[in-house]
Amino acid sequence: MRVMVIVKATADSEKGFVRSPDTMALMEAMGKFNEELQKAGILRDGDGLKPTSEGRRVAFEGAGRTVRQGPFAPAGEQIAGFWLWDVKDMDEAVAWVKRCPNPMPGPSEIEIRPLYELADLMGESD
Repeated sequence: MRVMVIVKATADSEKGFVRSPDTMALMEAMGKFNEELQKAGILRDGDGLKPTSEGRRVAFEGAGRTVRQGPFAPAGEQIAGFWLWDVKDMDEAVAWVKRCPNPMPGPSEIEIRPLYELADLMGESD
């Protein structure tokens, strides 16, 4: 089962990366966690995202396109980073997320979402 593990943004992450002893310690802890995911054969991809102030949104309505520049609010509804994992089931994904270092200096949240598989789209059952 493939899942996207989404690190939700916070007010801190929306300020952008600030090099400090705390952030460097967090980066080291996350690097070790990513190594564990790789050794377990789970990690397919992942990365951190720059703040929404550096992003754009393109809205579609019929043939029209409207581009909006960030920042986008509220911070907690945005994405600060992601992983793509290949796990046995949702329980395994949850177990790995519980092992993850807190990805933010303060309170944070990680969301786990399964990806569609071809069988899902073709109406096939397991």
